Amino acid sequence: MPLVVLCGRPGSGKSRRAAELREALGGAGRAAHVVTEAAGGRAALRAGVQRLLNRRDVVIADAGNEARSIRYELHCAARQAGTASCLLLCRGGRDGPDLPPFEAPDPRDRWDRPLLALREDEPLPLDAVRAALFESDAPAPRRSTRPQPLRSGAFLHGLDRLTQDVLAAVLAAQRDGALPGEPLPVPGVPEGLVLSRHVGLAELSRLRRQFISYAKMQPGEENLPQLASMFVQYLSRSIQ
Repeated sequence: MPLVVLCGRPGSGKSRRAAELREALGGAGRAAHVVTEAAGGRAALRAGVQRLLNRRDVVIADAGNEARSIRYELHCAARQAGTASCLLLCRGGRDGPDLPPFEAPDPRDRWDRPLLALREDEPLPLDAVRAALFESDAPAPRRSTRPQPLRSGAFLHGLDRLTQDVLAAVLAAQRDGALPGEPLPVPGVPEGLVLSRHVGLAELSRLRRQFISYAKMQPGEENLPQLASMFVQYLSRSIQ
């Protein structure tokens, strides 16, 4: 039944931890399955996890899961199955411009908790993992994890337009010489946006796509001014 989501940079020991978890958590009457990010990538990982989640077995997602949006999707899969889950961050590993950007887990986000972290030379925190998986109440599925009706065309157009306008304002302010730490004027958000560093179009576009996917899954939320503020907060927290 429970889901363990591994998270970390390449070379941080995730596969070794997955093998340790499978050995420790499997047993009589309960199997422990490891799902890896194979050729199908993110979609295949999510499909494999959803296929194996049940009321008895443990599922271990062995992948980098470097993006918040990936971890959110796995969190929703666990909620939809009515099962507990936890996130195990493997610290260390490799970093570099040729690798995907790593968005570190934030325990303030519900999809990143309970968060357990360890270095490569530390023992697996099995007591904490077992407590998170077997001693906590299984969450009731939220409305956002259930299939939702298609959004109206007007809402989707408005969401696309407002997020594009925010990106355009950020890029224009940076071109005009705005420095990190200065409030950037953003349409519809009086407090503006404060960034800690200069951000390029590619990174902003990626974060915009992630936010749109998130916003589409929020049932009944079609308040575009409120979503503009949420998008600004999302950018502020994602760009460190």
